[in-house]
Amino acid sequence: MTNGKKRIGILTGGGDVPGLNPAIRGVVYRAEQEGYEVLGFRRGWAGLIEIVRDKAADNSGAFMPVTRQLADRYARTGGTFLHTSRTRPSTVPAKDVPEHLKHSYTADKNDLTPEVLKNLEFLGIDALVPIGGDDTLSYAVELGRHDVPVVAIPKTMDNDVPGTDYCIGFSTTLTRTIALANQLRTAAASHERIVVLEVFGRYAGFTALVPTWAGAAHRCVIPEYQFDPELLTRLLVEDRNAHPDKYSICLVSEGATPAGGEMSFVGADKDMFGHAKLGGMGEQVSKAVKDLSPRFNAGKRIDMISMNLSYLVRSGDPDPVDSIVPMAWGNLAVQLLAKGESGKLVALHNGRYEAVDLNTVTAYKRVVDVERYYDIERYRPTYASFELQPMFGIGVEDN
Repeated sequence: MTNGKKRIGILTGGGDVPGLNPAIRGVVYRAEQEGYEVLGFRRGWAGLIEIVRDKAADNSGAFMPVTRQLADRYARTGGTFLHTSRTRPSTVPAKDVPEHLKHSYTADKNDLTPEVLKNLEFLGIDALVPIGGDDTLSYAVELGRHDVPVVAIPKTMDNDVPGTDYCIGFSTTLTRTIALANQLRTAAASHERIVVLEVFGRYAGFTALVPTWAGAAHRCVIPEYQFDPELLTRLLVEDRNAHPDKYSICLVSEGATPAGGEMSFVGADKDMFGHAKLGGMGEQVSKAVKDLSPRFNAGKRIDMISMNLSYLVRSGDPDPVDSIVPMAWGNLAVQLLAKGESGKLVALHNGRYEAVDLNTVTAYKRVVDVERYYDIERYRPTYASFELQPMFGIGVEDN
């Protein structure tokens, strides 16, 4: 199914963030320069298992040509025009096996990697550029072990893909979080309340820690350290009572847990990577702080404002960082492929664009170094030294 040109496949998997469409644009522009054409797989890895290997079949729901004109149309917008899903072809539940494959794959969990490899060959794909977080890219590592040429692009608002200081979506998430926290100050001050804002962050607390560094909140609780609700309450009440406008703000990572407690889940369903949906820790913290507040406020209860910022901080157009970095990475990914290099993850390290071994994605978990960056007695970032640190304060050399 080729016209003689070399062909790159591209996909976006996992959660959406601003910056995906600029990354696609970067790939397409450099691909055109290097003589490649680009096929975009719809809904992440799902598109690669839904293909019917018949030249007469309508596979438009699984993949599409991505031209310069199409990439330009969406380049300044958020989300991904290729759509996305949390599909992992090596662990597909029976209910999600495509209809034309159900007779061959009947287990509760099915490894459809053989179909993916056949589909890549059927379409004449010479190389893949997957864009995603550590879950999406962990499957790219698997394909690399099957000798599929891969150069991956790191994306996640949590900024926790190993091997890079930065991931697409993180800067816009910080921008939105800071703006929304600042916007809520007027309501908090008017009613003399404490504000608790839940943000994404399953295992890594960067999306709570860095905005707090920036002054968006007085305190933050993160997944890397279990917090004491009583201590947190005392600190927030002290912050509130010391403030001229009588309010304080706390950022809560969705994966944070109280001492001796567990993560807060919404339902019991899990995705193909084994993750249940998190949510509700912000409400738990808000209730605990409200109930405990009289102990530290002369017997008077303090009312709360509690919100889950959730999709608000990952929606909308990308900020300048998430417009520039993805474009550069898309360009670099194709540059590497054109030079015959694969098995790479494009990265930023100490402010410079580079590429590291793709296996780094599964080598370790990238989380906040609590000892260096989080004050466990004050529930806020430490400010010991920013000398020679990356722009957002935390780099891969911390692991």
